Amino acid sequence: MASHEEGPERKRRARAQDGDAKRRHTINDVARMAGVSKKTVSRVINASPFVKEETRKAVLEIIKDTGYVPDPQARGLAFRRSFLIGLIYDNPNPQHTVSHQQGILDALKGTGFELVVRPVDRSSPRLLDEMRVFVERQKLFGVVLPSPVSEDEALVELLKELGCKYVRIASVPMDDASCMVVSHDGRGAAEAARHLADLGHKRIALISGPPSFRSSVERRRGFESGLAERGLSLDPALAKQGAYTYESGIAAARELFELKDRPTAIFCLNDEMASGAYLAARDAGLRIPEDVSILGFDDAPIAARLWPPLASVRLPLRDMGRMAGEMLVPNPLRDTHADAHEVRPELVVRASTAKVG
Repeated sequence: MASHEEGPERKRRARAQDGDAKRRHTINDVARMAGVSKKTVSRVINASPFVKEETRKAVLEIIKDTGYVPDPQARGLAFRRSFLIGLIYDNPNPQHTVSHQQGILDALKGTGFELVVRPVDRSSPRLLDEMRVFVERQKLFGVVLPSPVSEDEALVELLKELGCKYVRIASVPMDDASCMVVSHDGRGAAEAARHLADLGHKRIALISGPPSFRSSVERRRGFESGLAERGLSLDPALAKQGAYTYESGIAAARELFELKDRPTAIFCLNDEMASGAYLAARDAGLRIPEDVSILGFDDAPIAARLWPPLASVRLPLRDMGRMAGEMLVPNPLRDTHADAHEVRPELVVRASTAKVG
């Protein structure tokens, strides 16, 4: 009497037979080859913690061998969700949003998921009502919340109520690490302050962003901390309020250049405002960096296109968007035990800063 085939041998033979079939494999095929239920395969695909590690590895091996790709439409029906990811933003800097969008699209490539972009007015009293309609009507699988929308706790609570997954992009941790991409803006601003101080500048001005933006608050805090490390402090007369826009950078820099004892260096909390400061310097007859050093934040594409090229604190905005997208869309072949999603700002020194003459 022939002995029964052992489980692993039976599975390998079944897999080989299926490999000869010239058709697209289904979740039922994967379940049969793995000797588990369709529900178990679904749990593995969606990174559920309620699956034994041995079973998870076996299912993932079969998915890899067969090239099986989960059908996002079927998954959407199973979870009563669509295969749409939303990007909800309110930011006066369009390049910031475009970079995040490109990163999210990088993450969604080949997954069957699509991106829906939704601008909002964070100060609108109808924001939560509008977002409820948006999420429910689109049956969103999840949303990415970049700064400053990520700072809206009421919106986050609404998403939890609706059972909609989310990832927040912010300058500091504000939630569980599993739904955060953290940029540590303050560290980058501190490095900028140290750089200008090390060049011999003592009258260093600051053009900040909107006080309602956590990023502006953190960048200013980091900047002042970096100055303190060099024995310096921010003169209140040299602190000007901007709005993260080109026009506000022009206006703030003009005020600084009209001072009797004008600054020898200006740190702008984003590159849009730094670009405006360039125009104001030209109008005032000042040369960059001979008469005034200017340093920005974000290292947007415009930074390298200005003349002289703008020194800036680089935030990998596209990478941050990609991280957020990867956290939202389950991928059984991706390591689900990755480290916390965070980036570190990096100072990019260019020709717009120099030693005090």
